[in-house]
Amino acid sequence: MSTLNQLEQLKQFTKVVADTGDFESMREFKPLDATTNPSLILQAATKPQYAAITDKVIADRKNSGLTGAKRLDDIIDHILIAFGLEILKIVPGRVSTETDARLSFDTEGTVTKARDLIAMYEKAGISRDRVLIKIASTWEGIKAAEIVQKEGIHCNLTLLFSLAQAVACAEAKVQLISPFVGRIYDWYKATNKCEYTGAEDPGVKSVSNIFHYYKHFGHNTEIMGASFRNVSQILELAGSDLLTISPDLLAKLAASNETVVRKLDPAVAKATPIERLNVDEKSFRFLVNEDAMATEKTAEGIRKFSADIVKLEQAITAKL
Repeated sequence: MSTLNQLEQLKQFTKVVADTGDFESMREFKPLDATTNPSLILQAATKPQYAAITDKVIADRKNSGLTGAKRLDDIIDHILIAFGLEILKIVPGRVSTETDARLSFDTEGTVTKARDLIAMYEKAGISRDRVLIKIASTWEGIKAAEIVQKEGIHCNLTLLFSLAQAVACAEAKVQLISPFVGRIYDWYKATNKCEYTGAEDPGVKSVSNIFHYYKHFGHNTEIMGASFRNVSQILELAGSDLLTISPDLLAKLAASNETVVRKLDPAVAKATPIERLNVDEKSFRFLVNEDAMATEKTAEGIRKFSADIVKLEQAITAKL
């Protein structure tokens, strides 16, 4: 047993990020960064306590001179930025703001959206170092990130389920990746009809492999494990660069004083023999296609985030 709770112990070797759009949770658990996505913003934007933020944006942008889809797009972008600005008042580090998931196969569209979002933050007085633009880990998304990273726009590549996606991101020199531990676990649990625990958890294994690959070959891209289903998954990845954790799991960590042991160590990764993976567009598409889990989960994630953007649009249209 430790005198520190598990959350405090974890923070000694991993940066903890809040996976929520809920400001009160951020104030309570004091994460370094916060990350949002369309689903989280939809949940937050429809809560009574956050209605004022949405309503103010709608009132401010009503007379923007834009019409139809462009007007709606403009309002949604401003809502994302409004939430981001509130989050940045609470966390000392960075906020992740997501591009429209419907642009996941559109490199040019994603580049434009990333530039627009950063320009809006900068207009509000926020330095681009405090913002990560979230983009799906499709080939097109990774190429878009590669372009804007050269302009100093830092990216968080999300919906990442395979080593091929991770290697392509590292070679594109993106700032950070978010491999989805829980969703990988969900897929294997449902497919193989069995429970996984500890280091045998396929989601844990996936992130551990990426960590070892990155540290072995000296890639600077940060690894942020995401989408956790239980505390065990988090503890198995203690030592990862960052972990983004939901409020309920942050609370469980804060309530326990069991000892946390560092599981991921760059020095061990350096000393582990690892074969380099060559990832050009053809091999990337083939390797992801060969991985049924990565193919299905990436597609499902894009569909879900796209559906939630549509729901957010519908909620705003109703208010207009």
